[in-house]
Amino acid sequence: MKVFVNIKQIGQRRQRVAPVPFELERVPETVGELITQTVTTCVTEYNRRVQNGENAVQPLSGEQINDMSQIGKIAFGLNYSGKQQDLQKAVDNALQAFNDGLYRVFLNDTELKSESENISLRQGDTLTFIRLTMLAGRLF
Repeated sequence: MKVFVNIKQIGQRRQRVAPVPFELERVPETVGELITQTVTTCVTEYNRRVQNGENAVQPLSGEQINDMSQIGKIAFGLNYSGKQQDLQKAVDNALQAFNDGLYRVFLNDTELKSESENISLRQGDTLTFIRLTMLAGRLF
């Protein structure tokens, strides 16, 4: 099933979020299944790249350097350790983070609030994952 995931474009002068095609193996019935499938797809692809040695350094263009400098970090996006990720740990971590409120998930324009919530995902729907940033400070 093909859906779209909104991803913020790094370093754009205007805040720009663009939908990127994302393939799911099957139609998830709950939010927990959606998170599990999303993490499984990403970890599997990451581990495939590590296993095939596709971690070679690619030169950065001037535009990429400029974009990254605007967010304060210039990196090649490499996995220097060359280690594959544990799929079950990644899924458990993602589900725990969702339950702890560290990120929110939206299906089209509707927030998904519970891991056990039933969803009706259709071909071409848009998913948005928003990582929340905890701020530290004093209350006066």
